[in-house]
Amino acid sequence: MSDSSVKIQEVERIAKGIRERVLAHSLANNGGYMSQACSSAELLGSLYGAILNFSEVKEPIAPPSFIGVPQIGQHSYITGAQFHGKPGPDLDRLISSPAHYALVIYAALIETGRLREDGLDHFNRDGSTVEMIGAEHSPGFETTTGSLAQALSQAGGIALARKIRKESGRTWVFMSDGEFQEGQTYEALQAARFHGLDKLRVIVDVNLNQCDGPMDTVMKIEPLADRIKAFGWNVTVVDGHDIPAILAAAEEETGNPHMILCYTDPVRGLPILAERAPTLHYLRFTSAEERARYENIYQEMIK
Repeated sequence: MSDSSVKIQEVERIAKGIRERVLAHSLANNGGYMSQACSSAELLGSLYGAILNFSEVKEPIAPPSFIGVPQIGQHSYITGAQFHGKPGPDLDRLISSPAHYALVIYAALIETGRLREDGLDHFNRDGSTVEMIGAEHSPGFETTTGSLAQALSQAGGIALARKIRKESGRTWVFMSDGEFQEGQTYEALQAARFHGLDKLRVIVDVNLNQCDGPMDTVMKIEPLADRIKAFGWNVTVVDGHDIPAILAAAEEETGNPHMILCYTDPVRGLPILAERAPTLHYLRFTSAEERARYENIYQEMIK
């Protein structure tokens, strides 16, 4: 089997595990960000399973307790970046922007042996870093990125510092399409191109949905690729469930900041979710009968 085939199979395994874990969590807690798992499973599976050049961790890490927020003069604060392994000048960084995808990111970390299997047992508990909305101390996060659309600016600063230091590692950003309704995003695009941040890479879950419903009923962002290109970025548009296409796009060397727009389906792998359209942002069961239907589907998924 070729190396490419092995990578694709691994990403498929991770994506399947993400959907199953998030659905199991939603069943156990009467709620969860399920549509985000459905749309981004292949994106996060590709990042954590094939794209990112991270150092290994010796064993899955137990989520630490919350010790407080960073403070001036405090130099020993441990962020959620520890789950990405030790940093290095030739290694990648990942800044995840949509903090409400935290549950999905935790599932990806478990699937790739970076977060301990029982990590989700700590989810949203008092004193836990496994928060519903990820912050700088949460597994897989190294910055607080919200309310929304701040990670691209933060990653731009990181990428600029790495360029000055002549580091060869890439700085990746995971974004959601709703962030292109925010003005700060476009300022960050402009700054990144001005500073020639050719090691800055962005992958976007374009699932065309947000908390208030379909994107185009709230504020239209299309033609999105043309808008981003207008700031001097290179843009690749792919089907966000086509793993070979995602992996190929990630290998492109453009000489400019590069964005991969992944158009996705927010009910992929769980078509019953479509019954909730047009509001898909958060799954909370409305009756015991509905929960039982999802439980039956989950049992079929894990066979």
